[in-house]
Amino acid sequence: MPHRFGGQAWTGRSVGLLGGSFNPAHEGHLHDSHLALRKLGLDQVWWLVTPQNPLKSTKGMAPFQQRLDRARALVRHPRILVTDLETQFGTRYTADILKTLKQRFPRTRFVWIMGADNLIDIHRWKNWDRIFAMVPVAVYDRPPYSLKAKTSFAAQRYARWRKQGAEAKFLASASPPAWAFFHTKLKAISSTAIRKRELEGLPHTDHC
Repeated sequence: MPHRFGGQAWTGRSVGLLGGSFNPAHEGHLHDSHLALRKLGLDQVWWLVTPQNPLKSTKGMAPFQQRLDRARALVRHPRILVTDLETQFGTRYTADILKTLKQRFPRTRFVWIMGADNLIDIHRWKNWDRIFAMVPVAVYDRPPYSLKAKTSFAAQRYARWRKQGAEAKFLASASPPAWAFFHTKLKAISSTAIRKRELEGLPHTDHC
């Protein structure tokens, strides 16, 4: 059997990429992934579990393998794949992993998936403009960041390339730069809230 990340298996397919620390992975990540599969007509969504987010402190960060295993234990959807590709490729920044993936899969259509909170801060990411130059970007509601995200530096800079209405569902096949903001049924859940409740010995729910 060929390696799942080798050969011509992904030629012509569309894949959503959801990157992050996943510290820990939770239902909100699944929520966004399911929406991306449905709303964008993607073939798969790959979770890119990062060894260490350069913009986040190592304090309170669970070991990489623990985060990876917990994410894999959470996912039960056959078209959502939890990966350690950043570790395999030795990349640290989003722009670098995207460049590597596009080189290895030149005929695969990738879409970067992120929450509204990340759109606010993406201009702080290394070579952030290359992300928009390489792949379409799908942004999902995140309470309470969505309103601020729509007026963020990145949103204003790329305003002319925002896809809205019927155009948004064809985002995966759009030529970058292209991005869309998706309003969804909000899930007020975060990894930070889950960690806090676990430290306090409390069960976490979808509403923490």
